[in-house]
Amino acid sequence: MEMNSANVEEVVKQVLESMLKTPVSAAPAAASKSQAIPETAHVAMLTALEHYDIKEFPMPEVGDGDILVKVEGCGVCGTDAHEFKRDPFGLIPVALGHEGTGEIVKMGKNVKVDSAGKALKVGDKVVTCMIFKDDPDIEMFDLNKKNIGGADVYGLLPDDDIHLNGWFSDYILVREGSSIFNVSDLDLKSRILIEPCAVLVHAVERAKTTGILRFNSRVVVQGCGPIGLICIAVLRTMGIENIVAVDGNQQRLDFAKRMGAEKSVNFMDHKGIEALSDAVKDAFDGHLADFAFQCTGSPVAHANIYKFIRNGGGLCELGFFINGGDATINPHFDLCSKEITLVGSWVYTLRDYATTFDFLKRAKAIGLPMDELITHEFPLEQINEAHVTNLKQEGLKIAIVNK
Repeated sequence: MEMNSANVEEVVKQVLESMLKTPVSAAPAAASKSQAIPETAHVAMLTALEHYDIKEFPMPEVGDGDILVKVEGCGVCGTDAHEFKRDPFGLIPVALGHEGTGEIVKMGKNVKVDSAGKALKVGDKVVTCMIFKDDPDIEMFDLNKKNIGGADVYGLLPDDDIHLNGWFSDYILVREGSSIFNVSDLDLKSRILIEPCAVLVHAVERAKTTGILRFNSRVVVQGCGPIGLICIAVLRTMGIENIVAVDGNQQRLDFAKRMGAEKSVNFMDHKGIEALSDAVKDAFDGHLADFAFQCTGSPVAHANIYKFIRNGGGLCELGFFINGGDATINPHFDLCSKEITLVGSWVYTLRDYATTFDFLKRAKAIGLPMDELITHEFPLEQINEAHVTNLKQEGLKIAIVNK
């Protein structure tokens, strides 16, 4: 068709009007803007006992096997609380935070898939697991025991010239050789809960090795902080219903029932171990527990829990991720004469992480209020306040969330 200048001007005018009316035209610009990487990153650095400073560091180079992640959120763990109060690992100054998640904004050319073989790309949501080390003495007997071979974790690394070593930050550099998982199909709160949930998935798997924990077992869970509450949820998704929760905080005991506990016992209402043991027995209609999970860091609680378990029963101890002190038990009455099977549980394995993703979906599917475990959200700038809130036990799971 022959077109004169008037025709051309009319066509151009129509095309421009059409473009202005089309909302998708703004999408490429928005996507480009979301991936813009600043020249510096902010890190909440624990510089003294009970004090964080927000430090600003140059954005590091991303190596061929590295991944730069923009942090969206990170839970405050009991280990963070211990480090905040006492620095038991001698790490100060340190970038803490290991229950984190975020979005990939830049990847090295050699990064193709995550630790489960799932494809990775910029924009994917990810979490990290342990940084596993080789321990020939352990691996010769059990390849699944790398978690006790001196593994490291982001959020508990010594400071270095990169500084972006913990999830209490706005960016973190995941180094080559680290474990990482693509969890883009989970919402933010679920992703923040992955790490503590993996602790309990691993603990239940350890408990199952005794052959005592079964779907119809009577189970007592001692300690109803986030770890104990998640323990109840994991048991519930296995079909275990006969669960008794033990704690001294009534609000937490009430929440334990929402997470799947059938009954609860408040130890503040019972003076002495004999009375407390009788209360647990009454909650099981005259029986002691077949199996018990000890989820506190209290040596007294550990000593007490043997009294809740029947002859031939089992116990999983997972409350002591730092040295909480010695517990006094009587080996004759507590272990030998009852023939208790005792297992310890230490963090998790890669396989437990993969299982945890499905656990979170299953827990939500059966109506467990997992999201409500996160009771407080603070911006990075208020991290000191977040830790004080956590120490006061004013909520359940405290989280740092970057808006």
